[in-house]
Amino acid sequence: MDREHADSVPAVSRDAASYTDLNAQIIDQWVADGWEWGTPICHECFEAACAGDWSMVLTPTREVPRTWFFPNMRGKRVLGLAAGGGQQMPIFAAMGAVCTVLDYSEAQIASERVVAEREGYVIDAVRADMTRPLPFADGSFDLIFHPVSNCYIEDVQPVWRECFRVLAPGGRLLAGLDNGFNYVVDDDEERIVRGLSFNPLRDPSLIPAEELPEWGMQFSHTLDEQVRGQIQAGFRIVDLYEDTNGSGRLHELGIPTYWATCAEKPLG
Repeated sequence: MDREHADSVPAVSRDAASYTDLNAQIIDQWVADGWEWGTPICHECFEAACAGDWSMVLTPTREVPRTWFFPNMRGKRVLGLAAGGGQQMPIFAAMGAVCTVLDYSEAQIASERVVAEREGYVIDAVRADMTRPLPFADGSFDLIFHPVSNCYIEDVQPVWRECFRVLAPGGRLLAGLDNGFNYVVDDDEERIVRGLSFNPLRDPSLIPAEELPEWGMQFSHTLDEQVRGQIQAGFRIVDLYEDTNGSGRLHELGIPTYWATCAEKPLG
């Protein structure tokens, strides 16, 4: 769990709405509080990206290799899946891609629209829940960019199947994934205090109601779910790497807590 303490977030109940609705409300508040992953890129960063000076992350610190993208992104149809916030999609727009972003947080969607208007490009910003069928036709996209976010949903296999469906043959899925290790340690990352799986819907004591505004409803997922799940959906894994939290004891010890995968939908 990588959310910093945010005392200004009001108390919420897990019974107030479905857990994905609840998470969307919580993330809206995180954005209002200046959340790192909800802060749009600056105008100067967009201009630099237009000149070819850019980088993107799927996980906290490690840059996505440029070989994971198509050599020429101009005209490529890109879906930012749960990737709102005005961070990656402006860079894709700067590369000439045709951009769509789907996110369930109203604040994250609003940021995308603000940046697009500021920089003068068009984006299709869709507010929708990725646990439901994606509102796109088969083969709609050439590339899906999916930063770490499925830690906020219970079942990831339907997401992989939908990604496979909406990608065109030869399309790529770039995904950032939590490997679950953050959930077994205490807040100081000093001791192993719980086992896996981590599912607060099944065990509400894992995240007490008073801590939900701080963490949101989060779930651990296994290698089977995250990587094998993509393969079972029909993808071919092209490349992958590991990453750390970027700070804290696990990071200092070099213990990976994230994976990133580059997967391809086969031709034919």
